[in-house]
Amino acid sequence: MANWLSDSFELIDPRFKALAFPNVHLERLHTGCRWAEGPAWFAAGRYLVWSDIPNDRMLRWDDTDGSVSVFRQPAMNTNGHTADREGRLVSCEHRGRCISRTGFDGRREVLADRHEGRCFNSPNDVVVKSDGSIWFTDPSYGIDSDYEGDAAPSEIGASHVYRLDPASGRVEIVADDFVQPNGLAFSPDETLLYIVDTGLTHRAGGPHHVRRFSVGADGRTLSGGEVFATCPAGLYDGLRVDVHGNVWLSAGDGVHCHAPDGTLLGKIRVPETVANLCFGGAKLNRLFICATTSLYAVYLNTRAARRGQ
Repeated sequence: MANWLSDSFELIDPRFKALAFPNVHLERLHTGCRWAEGPAWFAAGRYLVWSDIPNDRMLRWDDTDGSVSVFRQPAMNTNGHTADREGRLVSCEHRGRCISRTGFDGRREVLADRHEGRCFNSPNDVVVKSDGSIWFTDPSYGIDSDYEGDAAPSEIGASHVYRLDPASGRVEIVADDFVQPNGLAFSPDETLLYIVDTGLTHRAGGPHHVRRFSVGADGRTLSGGEVFATCPAGLYDGLRVDVHGNVWLSAGDGVHCHAPDGTLLGKIRVPETVANLCFGGAKLNRLFICATTSLYAVYLNTRAARRGQ
């Protein structure tokens, strides 16, 4: 099939033409990281924050002039980030083994660091639902070695997906049948939750796919969990869902775009293994991509889904 797009894109299904521009190319905004992860866009300040986990720092890219600065160091080997409904920074900390929030005054607050009295492994990725609840994954990567955290045994003895209630502060398990739960994202109307399992890193023949769950009418329970897509190149990691319900997944050869029906529509070709991504920019139509040593970006003919729409 003819591509009809720049060499930054790989067209697999004709529907991908509606999402990518023929004259647009992938841009590298910064390099020099060891493992770039967890991008989060802050519209009010027009900047992006992301993690450089092994270097124990968070970096900040400024949309007004393209400059990059250190946002925080040391940074507790943070991994995934997001903005809550009030625009505050919510972070997954490997070394802190917790979910933390940075207030508007710059102070760090631990929101949750254990379940039923036992410390989390190393929270990995996080998303805030429109009701203010915080959903996050807790694989073992940050306690497996001293490279991305502090080596330690797991107190829980398994890797789960959790929900933090915004009113009570209670933490509950919402999915307990994962090997290594990783990236997660809601559909635009929040009736579906996509969760990646990168269990292949720890189990021969283990999972390297993304699963799709239905969110209950109570907004806090999950059902289903069928495999939505299996990664053909390396492992899926972080993901985002756009306003049309398309799923944008990080992979070993770039970013894969799947339609809501599961069809692989196309890819954004990235010269490094991709860890995570997010939509940002003034119109939320720019995809920021954390890929191994670098931060990349590309404009798309779609935009972020706003929570609960």
